Amino acid sequence: MSEPKLSIRGLHKVFEEKKRSVVALDGVSIDVAENQFATLVGTSGCGKSTLLSIVAGLETPTSGEVVVDGHSVTGPGRDRGMVFQTYTLFPWLSVQKNVEFALRAEPLSKTERRGVAREHLALVGLEGFTDAYPSQLSGGMRQRVAIARALSYKPKVLLMDEPFGALDAQTRQLMQELLTRVWEEHRLTVLFVTHDIDEAVFLSDRVLLMTARPGRIKQDVPIELPRPRTFDLLSTTAFLDYKSRLLASVREESLKSAA
Repeated sequence: MSEPKLSIRGLHKVFEEKKRSVVALDGVSIDVAENQFATLVGTSGCGKSTLLSIVAGLETPTSGEVVVDGHSVTGPGRDRGMVFQTYTLFPWLSVQKNVEFALRAEPLSKTERRGVAREHLALVGLEGFTDAYPSQLSGGMRQRVAIARALSYKPKVLLMDEPFGALDAQTRQLMQELLTRVWEEHRLTVLFVTHDIDEAVFLSDRVLLMTARPGRIKQDVPIELPRPRTFDLLSTTAFLDYKSRLLASVREESLKSAA
């Protein structure tokens, strides 16, 4: 069996807050295979975003290890691309220049950087907006720029922290369809975080359900739905069965958290 692209091993994270310790993650272990789309779901405060931040190298674990392609993660690196809920674009740069900025460390000429940026903007359907500025774009379009930028330097793992959480329902569904098309075309390794069970089932090869704090992996659910996936999938019995099962588990954890 081949080595996983991403391996999270015995991860613990404890925050010290006002003379008390808060255990955010308690022994989380996950392997994500190459080209797999894995999604973390769970109640608010269960540690999903903390886990993703540790994988990104933005947080340091109290103990445990994150390994990408056999190398331990010790900080941020270009082997991981990150897309946040907020768009994190530079407002003073055009769409084209925002993507080119991510390529500044690559051994590319100015012409090559321009070509790579245009290629990835076309991938997300923004070939006609290269000279626009972020303030001139809708929320969905800004997030497309952020995705194009994250993909442009070809990271080994794409990390996405509720990237569509700020969008209206219709735009969100369109973005989910766009992302699944990009993934199916390029077969990226993705670790995705969301509160939205529909979104998790629609996008994923597997859904990892976390317990209420302290965060552990409660369930690892393979999503065996056919690809390519389209909007019609949402009304199928198979989709609704996955959704129902996951909602029941999330509700169980929410009740524990409330108690």
